[in-house]
Amino acid sequence: MKLKLLATAAVGAAALVLGQAPDGSLSVLTQAAAQVRPPVGTPLKAASDLLKQGKAQEAMAKIREAEAVPGRNADENATLEGLRLSAASRLGDADGMVKAYDALSAAGKLPAANKLPTMEAIAGTYLRAGNGAKALEWVNKYNAAGGNSPAIKQIQAAAQLRSGDVTTILKDTLADISADEKAGRTPSQDKLNTALWAANKKGDGASESVLIQKLLNYYPTKQLWAQSLGTLQAKKGFAAGRYQVDVLRLKLATENMSGANDYMELAQLAGAAGYPDEGKKVLDKGFSTGILKPTDDNARPKRLADLLDKRIAEAKTVAAAAEAEARKNGWTMVIVVLESNGAQVFAEKMDGTQYGSNEGALKKAQTSANFRRPSSFFQEQVKSGTLNPVFTGATAVEGGELLLVDGKIVGSIGVSGGSAAQDGMVARAGQAALK
Repeated sequence: MKLKLLATAAVGAAALVLGQAPDGSLSVLTQAAAQVRPPVGTPLKAASDLLKQGKAQEAMAKIREAEAVPGRNADENATLEGLRLSAASRLGDADGMVKAYDALSAAGKLPAANKLPTMEAIAGTYLRAGNGAKALEWVNKYNAAGGNSPAIKQIQAAAQLRSGDVTTILKDTLADISADEKAGRTPSQDKLNTALWAANKKGDGASESVLIQKLLNYYPTKQLWAQSLGTLQAKKGFAAGRYQVDVLRLKLATENMSGANDYMELAQLAGAAGYPDEGKKVLDKGFSTGILKPTDDNARPKRLADLLDKRIAEAKTVAAAAEAEARKNGWTMVIVVLESNGAQVFAEKMDGTQYGSNEGALKKAQTSANFRRPSSFFQEQVKSGTLNPVFTGATAVEGGELLLVDGKIVGSIGVSGGSAAQDGMVARAGQAALK
């Protein structure tokens, strides 16, 4: 945090009695112009020269020498306090700066343009000295005087951090973040991290979650994603069984897979959820990085890859045979292939097929998968009066068939787009492709 430690305000504060040398440093004007008597002016001139040389401690000694002269006039006091402000600033002596500021303000010798910069410098000096309470006191004085510099906001946040007032820190920082976003500005990473720290200390989970999302949105990094995912999994109540596949997907997307086990777990979960193609891509990525090897763990990765390849091939074989049957007859259809657990593996809408057939084909396939029989079974039950037509547990229309390999159910197919008989014919053509 860069503050004006050279007390720019001191230049204006003693404008009646101080001038600027060509190098921009303070210099004492002639005694006649400044109405400074030699007993006061001589040590003050020495103090000014010492400040130019960077010898603030020695300059302060000369200032005290001038201060010991009795009966000083207004110009002498203004000169003395202006130099004190400069020397105290260089020495990090905030109390000395306050003494000079108060004296100059009371005498009307501190120009309005220099008031806020001086207050900001005092607040910053108190902060660097570790006095957060005093720093906040001067921040509040600065704000009350109408100041609004970005530097004072940083001083305020840092002082609040020292004070441990997390409620105020969170409130003020969230307000700043909101103001940035409303103005179309990206909040700084430091500001977001400060608010996140305060939310964590306060135990404000809702704000913490929002801030993590903002950090991931504005400043996404591999490390931040790793930290966020790790924190998520460690939270009480995290349902690993429900969300583990999504966590692993995020780890893969953000390059945070921790090893071969992560690749294997994600591939298995994706396959079990009815996404064999995704599972195979995960394994292929693991193989390409060298983290996962087909021969690891008695060739378990290779066996899983072969199984997923087989399921992908089966779904494509079924869909291709069904589509070929539809095209042969000049029909346009929607074809859906599901795993035995009802998870969708494949879906295709042939050009020209009505959009309503998307849902129809899926429901037929789900009926066969859920009840382990063709959807035409329910159609016949309704026709015979055995089944109430308002029964909503199944789609009682022909076009859904089970898929079997060696007599074992491996999935289902649903077709929609034509008449019930046409849908059934196309579905059975796909079914027959696995026999």
